[in-house]
Amino acid sequence: MNQSIPQPLSCAAAAEAGRRPLPSFLAAAAFGLAVTASVAEVSADLKLCNQTSSTVEVAIGYQDEKGWASEGWFRIAPRSCPVLLKGAVPSRFVYVHAIDADRGGEWSGKTYMCTADKAFLIRDVKDCQRRGYKRTGFYEVDTRAEADWTIQLSDTENTGARER
Repeated sequence: MNQSIPQPLSCAAAAEAGRRPLPSFLAAAAFGLAVTASVAEVSADLKLCNQTSSTVEVAIGYQDEKGWASEGWFRIAPRSCPVLLKGAVPSRFVYVHAIDADRGGEWSGKTYMCTADKAFLIRDVKDCQRRGYKRTGFYEVDTRAEADWTIQLSDTENTGARER
């Protein structure tokens, strides 16, 4: 939201204009409202950019106010950056497991969470197989506790990519 806020006049300029000067505390309050309004428009989301030439299937894991959760599958087209979670990133560490749907291979890690074959939202990371889910390795992403974060998924070795 862009709003035009009248600038406070100096005493001399106000007198010339036939107006009283805006007290400094009111000018500061008006400025604060404008800053608050512009900050409110900024959205914080968790995004994943698929920088590969393949479609990927992605599952994510995180800890929020209700405990641990894993969810997926997000089908992400090549060279696109969709929002996976709307709103502030729920925890400093987010976990990712991705499968290359076109060429095979996966991005995985040593943090195990529960997944399912079809779309899922699973609470808790314990006893996956006993509860009828798969135990799947995720790699850790440190978001540095930022409210807005974008994960880059690429073909390079440093993302945790591994052939199945």
